[in-house]
Amino acid sequence: MGLAVDQIRSFWGSLQNVFGSFQPKDIVDILLVALVIYGVIRLVRETRAGQLVKGIIIVVLVWLLSQALNLYMMSTLLTYVVQFGLVCVVVLFQPEIRSALERMGRGTAGPAGALHIPGLSNDEATEARHRRAVMAVVEACASMSKSRTGALIVFERATKLGDVIDTGTILNAIPSVPVIGNIFFNKAPLHDGAMIIRDGMIYAAGCILPLTKRNNDVAIELGTRHRAGIGMSENSDAVVVIVSEETGQISIALGGTITRNYTRETLQAELTNLLLDEDTPRGKGGFFSSLWRNKHEK
Repeated sequence: MGLAVDQIRSFWGSLQNVFGSFQPKDIVDILLVALVIYGVIRLVRETRAGQLVKGIIIVVLVWLLSQALNLYMMSTLLTYVVQFGLVCVVVLFQPEIRSALERMGRGTAGPAGALHIPGLSNDEATEARHRRAVMAVVEACASMSKSRTGALIVFERATKLGDVIDTGTILNAIPSVPVIGNIFFNKAPLHDGAMIIRDGMIYAAGCILPLTKRNNDVAIELGTRHRAGIGMSENSDAVVVIVSEETGQISIALGGTITRNYTRETLQAELTNLLLDEDTPRGKGGFFSSLWRNKHEK
């Protein structure tokens, strides 16, 4: 009993020493660490990275348990695993780490992301050009959905897509329903690739997009066009609109997540929200603002 009382007194004395030297900067330090941890949790949640994190936690717990129980061989083996764990983490989480760094970079890009497309000024002519592009895509997608014409349309935002554009044909055309329809007409030479919209213009078509590497997380009925759209959204902040050739279903891929079953009205509302509205938190493309994105990621 006396030993327990002494331990409690010792613990209480340690707490008093800690809080006695507590300063306002320590509160800021704790809040920053908590914010970083929260951001990491949100990044790995609902992805394969979340399962990998659970596996790493189990390995660390087994290592601590083996040390507590003096299991020499197990403890030694896991000690080496933990020592070289940093290299393993970099290899295992390479896509997630790259995505996080890209989001952080976009978050420090400054006010240029206010209208969500690089190089965009706030003059009325520029905004009108982007609204025209959104409306043309909405009307074209509605038309192609009815005729079951496959389409893959990428709206470039803060992340430049020059490497993707290099795989296609430069058009620099004014967006319109006839132009978009002709690009994706199933006999047209560019219909199998993606169309890139930059600064409110159809900048390129017939572009090859990277496929998603998370094949096990993608619904089996989704084909190559959808997997390419998801892959593009994983590697950039682009908004990708997909029209299914088999079902005519309209989908949007954003941040590695695909949402489906858009109508003309809901597609217009979503693209306006993502590409034109200045006040929406998730449209600004930053790392921490992406933490607000809940609507279509469930």
